[in-house]
Amino acid sequence: MMFMKSIAVLLSYFIGNFSTSMIVSKLWANIDIRKYGSGNAGSTNVLRTLGFKPALVTFIGDALKGILAVWIGGKLGGTDTALLCGIAAIIGHNWPVLFGFKGGKGIATSIGVGLAVNQIVAFICIALGIMIVVKTKYVSLGSITAISLLPILFIFSGFKYFLFGLVLALMAIFQHRQNIQRLLKGTESKIGQKSRTR
Repeated sequence: MMFMKSIAVLLSYFIGNFSTSMIVSKLWANIDIRKYGSGNAGSTNVLRTLGFKPALVTFIGDALKGILAVWIGGKLGGTDTALLCGIAAIIGHNWPVLFGFKGGKGIATSIGVGLAVNQIVAFICIALGIMIVVKTKYVSLGSITAISLLPILFIFSGFKYFLFGLVLALMAIFQHRQNIQRLLKGTESKIGQKSRTR
């Protein structure tokens, strides 16, 4: 059983390595998205660089990675393994060995993981994030705030879910550390603006 759980976690990491943004940007415009805009391999950079449709495809693909990883973990090892597999998929997305450990920031994959674990909690966080983005035009602010709410809401599901949510939130905050600095300085790009940094 431990062997199967380990296989599930490892498989989930490599599922996370599947870079939707790299594939979409290559097929859509024959570019490496990491060489454009913010240099981030995620849906927000695809949105700013290539537009809404490829960004939507990227977002859906990245979210599906999280859903698939949690499902595999549940099938091969139960609830605890499902949570670990969700975390592994996000790690694989953020730091993919197949792409030199240069990936995205993990929000779309985290959304997929969250939806697979607890749809109510995920929808509350998504709704909050959307409201903040609509109000402020800052995708990063909406993403950081929404995922920071995750461990708070997961407290009601038990301590292991709280830890799970905390790990997801900390990874997202770490990946957005430069965005946080720009938000504090007032130099963060809004929706409709080109990224200020490579």
